Amino acid sequence: MNGVAAVMGLALIEYVVLGGMVGRARVRYNIAAPATTGNPIFERYFRVHQNTLESLIVFIPALWLFANYVSVAVAIALGLLFIAARIVYAAGYVRAPEKRAPGAGVTFLINAVLVVGGLIGIGVHAI
Repeated sequence: MNGVAAVMGLALIEYVVLGGMVGRARVRYNIAAPATTGNPIFERYFRVHQNTLESLIVFIPALWLFANYVSVAVAIALGLLFIAARIVYAAGYVRAPEKRAPGAGVTFLINAVLVVGGLIGIGVHAI
């Protein structure tokens, strides 16, 4: 389970880095807190950060469930893919919002596999 904890830690570091990018974009585009609008490029950074938080809310407990009830190794692999998908998502979204789809799609798919797999695993262990 140490590998699963490491993946969770990496995902959280990624989220902190994205938050730092939002702060840097605030300065670059002169968007004073608490504003979250005012420059389209700043808004992209802000949305990447917020959307990543929304994904993490599902990812972290689903990763834990999957690792506990299905497979630690597969959970680690899916977790690393999740982190990579968020990088693809962020890079695409900041470049052009319509380019966020590949990263968003892979993120959704990974979260779906982790949730469904984890729930099935719980069911199998309950029998």
